[in-house]
Amino acid sequence: MEKLRAEGFTVEEGSGGMPTAFAAEWSNGPGPVIGMYAEYDAIPGNCQAALPRRMPRAGLGYQAGGHTDPHSALGIGALGGLLATKAAMERHGIPGGLRFTGEPAEKVRGSKPIHAAKGYYDGLAAMLSFHPFYMLPLCNTVRWNTHCGAAYAMVYRFICDAPENWGSGDGAPIPQSHSAARAPGAMDALAVMYVNAKALRDSMLPHQGGWSISEAVLTAGQATADNQPAGLAELQYMIRVPTIDMAEHVTAALDRTAAAAAAATGCRWERHWVSKSRPGLANHAMARVVWDAMQAAGPPAWGRAAIEVAQAIQAELGLDPMEAPFIDAMQRLVSPETAEAALRQELAPSQTHATSDDYTEMCWHAPTARFYIARPALKAPEGFGYPAWVMNALGGIPATIDPTVLKAAEVLAISALRLLEDDSARDAAMAEFRTRTGGGVGGADWQPPLCDYDPPIHFRWPEYISTPRGRDWWIPRGLPGA
Repeated sequence: MEKLRAEGFTVEEGSGGMPTAFAAEWSNGPGPVIGMYAEYDAIPGNCQAALPRRMPRAGLGYQAGGHTDPHSALGIGALGGLLATKAAMERHGIPGGLRFTGEPAEKVRGSKPIHAAKGYYDGLAAMLSFHPFYMLPLCNTVRWNTHCGAAYAMVYRFICDAPENWGSGDGAPIPQSHSAARAPGAMDALAVMYVNAKALRDSMLPHQGGWSISEAVLTAGQATADNQPAGLAELQYMIRVPTIDMAEHVTAALDRTAAAAAAATGCRWERHWVSKSRPGLANHAMARVVWDAMQAAGPPAWGRAAIEVAQAIQAELGLDPMEAPFIDAMQRLVSPETAEAALRQELAPSQTHATSDDYTEMCWHAPTARFYIARPALKAPEGFGYPAWVMNALGGIPATIDPTVLKAAEVLAISALRLLEDDSARDAAMAEFRTRTGGGVGGADWQPPLCDYDPPIHFRWPEYISTPRGRDWWIPRGLPGA
């Protein structure tokens, strides 16, 4: 935000009611407005210093957050593309505007459904979405037909605020005393739901479609082993599925499981939304604009300094350093049609969407292109798998991550300038958007925002905290094994 203000952007802090989100805008006179965004997140348990060996960042333990996707490239690559576009607009007198949003909590698809529902993507001529990736077929290419699917995330909260009622149905209420049996309480409700949802998972959806359900315990009672029943427990679920109907089906099954768990343990239950996110919408005209830009820019390239970092990592792991340590796919382009054909070979013919990301929200408000620039990844000897810290380190060491950042910025700027200056390309993208939505925003085939909840900022998310030990992660760095 400081950099954007210094560059002349108007910046709204806390956009959409999210403290770590923002929305920035800049204009060079009347004309089309192009959207880009900085996406950021950090995944607990992935704290890694920018070094070719396993080590947490200074002052933290391994359980603290880290950039896995890497979001270190997502935010800065997009910022670079934005500022390059602005500089060219000023230098060459190109009219139009730029809108740039800061999008936190990507892993739970947290911010974009809220921004979408509150109008932050409305009125754009086009939206450009970048993500680092290294696996074929989605490496140095643009999405064609098969875009990311829907996702729902929620927190089930169990409250035991009347434990004295446990057992009262048989006329023998249990007093709250040290010698009496303890009422089950909220932790028992959470455990019952956790186990039963696992057992029922195979029955929730067909065994195809690339769907997944993940869970995490956010709050575990009073976090003590006292003899009182736990009054509060929270269990988060993340559902990644091709369609909204599938997400609704799983939600109904989880609701029934929560109700049964609460009834069995003398609790009540609540469901709180974290995210309700739509599937993506293709736009071939936009994809062609970005593919043209990628061909003009070429793939990223990793030089001698990057190779030496990769070789140092391999030596650290007891491997013989390779002369060409990076995977071949990183340094070549793949046409959108070729990538689509390869992706479809892994999917059922009836499946319309695959994998998960919340750029999909933007697709329903402006013509959107989703493209991938290679991130650094290493070749592995037969039968060997690199530990997770290796990818995280490659995402933080300048020699290895800068080629991704700079190439993403270049492709974004070339694409944005083409859309600003080429009326025919921009009109074709908007015409296709109106056709696919049955008339544009509000059209017959348009999917409205699903967000009908407040920003989920009040839960016990993993975080940095101030303690008598100083600034720390919520799991202390000095904890054995942490």
